[in-house]
Amino acid sequence: MLKTALGRFRAVSLIEGISYLLLLGIAMPLKYFFDVPEAVMIAGSLHGLLFVLYCLALAHVHFKNKWSVLFSIGAFIASLIPFGNFVLDTRLRNQS
Repeated sequence: MLKTALGRFRAVSLIEGISYLLLLGIAMPLKYFFDVPEAVMIAGSLHGLLFVLYCLALAHVHFKNKWSVLFSIGAFIASLIPFGNFVLDTRLRNQS
């Protein structure tokens, strides 16, 4: 899976999607309901790093596989929506 640009993008996409769900589903409730702001600081920093890696991997696969601009914009928007990365991964797996 990690031998191609698309495989690396899919791997980073899944990890970034999981970090986003952990941030929204665990860290933010810990901060706002149980007054544990450290959870968001840690999960947010990790998610931020993974989001940057996602954007870099998206740019790489966009140029390497000659994706259309609209498809790449859609892939970027998918990363902003909870569970969007997983829907995108299913679509990419079905295309291959």
